[in-house]
Amino acid sequence: MDLGFPLFPEQASTLASRVDALFFFLVAVSVFFVGLIFLLIFVFAVKYRRRADDERPEPIEGKLWMEVAWSVIPFALTMVMFVWGAIIFFDIYNPPEDALEISIVGRQWMWKAQHPTGQSEINELHVPVGQPVKLMMTSEDVIHDFYLPAFRVKQDVLPGRYTRIWFEASKAGVYQLFCAEYCGTQHSGMIGRVFVLEPAEFEKWLSGGATGISMVDQGASLFKRFGCETCHRAGGTNQGPTLAGLFGKTVKLQGGNPVTADEDYIRESILDPRAKIVEGYQPIMPTFKGLVSEEGLLQLIAYIKSLNGAERKAAQR
Repeated sequence: MDLGFPLFPEQASTLASRVDALFFFLVAVSVFFVGLIFLLIFVFAVKYRRRADDERPEPIEGKLWMEVAWSVIPFALTMVMFVWGAIIFFDIYNPPEDALEISIVGRQWMWKAQHPTGQSEINELHVPVGQPVKLMMTSEDVIHDFYLPAFRVKQDVLPGRYTRIWFEASKAGVYQLFCAEYCGTQHSGMIGRVFVLEPAEFEKWLSGGATGISMVDQGASLFKRFGCETCHRAGGTNQGPTLAGLFGKTVKLQGGNPVTADEDYIRESILDPRAKIVEGYQPIMPTFKGLVSEEGLLQLIAYIKSLNGAERKAAQR
């Protein structure tokens, strides 16, 4: 009888069935060995129980094949679990190149999403079915956890750094979003919904909520407002290096240490510019901590990422 309380959440992503298969395998192995151990305990307790006061057990000679079996079989099972889990782990944490990137900011007690085209949502997230979606996430206050049971994805959202997760929805529908990390008195109310739409409906939703200002354009506006182009204009200056083509490249720091210019590096360079000084430049950049919000940081990063494409277009002319 259907009581309206499913034992497991619906499988609504390409990863869900794979995660469930590994989970059921682990449960099956655990149940098998627990049952086997309890059965053997019962059998041995009955068969080898003491029947008389002068009874003494006969010595048992070791058997090599038995010792090899109880070592090799558990080792083989654990290696299957490890390799299977590792494959899923790396697939979960390595999004496809063509994934749609959406920014997520968590705060007590709400989720705010920003789409590349400029739409913002609170406690809701609209995504297309059949397209990989990558979430770039951070927190404004305490540790949160972005959890989508139907998609079998879950990731901590941390203050002061970016974490990432991706999924590809396989079914249109509405699915629950939870915070799975206790984050304060109203933690239980930090919930939301994910709307998975057919591609045509998603495009219609995007056009209906269009603001006309994409994240790249908003980042460019902040870049000009804070006077960043004074030191970081194309071609570079004596005060700062050019940012065109920077994202994803290796930057050489003072002292010779290299670092990859990813989202975390750019964020740290904006908020704590003296933490990592590029070789050949002086630590003269002021901090913008307290002047730019988490949403603003994500917009600036989106703009700096877009400069890679602008550099490629200029090189092709």
